Amino acid sequence: MNIERLRTPFFIIALVAMALVVCVELGEHLIVGGFDAGTALTDQAAGAGLQVPAGGQVERPAGLGVPYLALVDVVALFTVALMAAGLVVPAKLQGRLQGIVTLVFAVLLVLAAIGLLVLAVAKLILMVTLLLAFPFGTIAYLIGFGFFPRGTATVILSLIMFLKFVFAGSLAAAQQRFLQNKGLVALVLTSLLCTVAVSFLHGVVPGVLASITDAVAGIVCAVAAIVWAVVLLVGAVVGIVTAAKATADEARSTALAVAT
Repeated sequence: MNIERLRTPFFIIALVAMALVVCVELGEHLIVGGFDAGTALTDQAAGAGLQVPAGGQVERPAGLGVPYLALVDVVALFTVALMAAGLVVPAKLQGRLQGIVTLVFAVLLVLAAIGLLVLAVAKLILMVTLLLAFPFGTIAYLIGFGFFPRGTATVILSLIMFLKFVFAGSLAAAQQRFLQNKGLVALVLTSLLCTVAVSFLHGVVPGVLASITDAVAGIVCAVAAIVWAVVLLVGAVVGIVTAAKATADEARSTALAVAT
């Protein structure tokens, strides 16, 4: 990266914007889940021709789609953070450490994404099974998952999309050569497309089924994260091998110089 031509303020804005994106996504369950949804659930059940037993408190289910976006966006944050490290860390040291740090990050991301993917698939199977087990399973589904706060999720997704546009625009303004980095462009596009996919899956079905499509959105994000984690893993291995070879060549050259 050409540090001399880098517009640092825009780069910092991009870094902060993506950090905010990840924070909002990880904190989404604090906004969406855990609040009483009894009235809304009763209305939706009545519209479906079912009666939900009274006397209990029904909470909004915490979604998977928005938090799972963090699996993809943390890759973008990590990538930009590595670039930021180049501003303060000597290039020689960064070259030696970048491959190892990326390898550790990629392995952790793969493990986390696979674990969360299994969780999302299990939740999806549970919800579909309950929904199809009419009437008692359907009632249980309505009580546990029948109300998904699409309005709140839409607001959060709009904020996330805005921050992502700020990130992309600031990154391009910081240095136009970033637009020539095909991997970075593909990563940003993946992040944007995953956000659009989550929003689409939330709105494509009636509200009573939104929890199911939200789980599908989580699966999509987890799969995308696994793909990018594998890409990082391969790149890290190549980088480590290249750095090791360069170090060996440097040591050999030094030894020959001393010998002569």
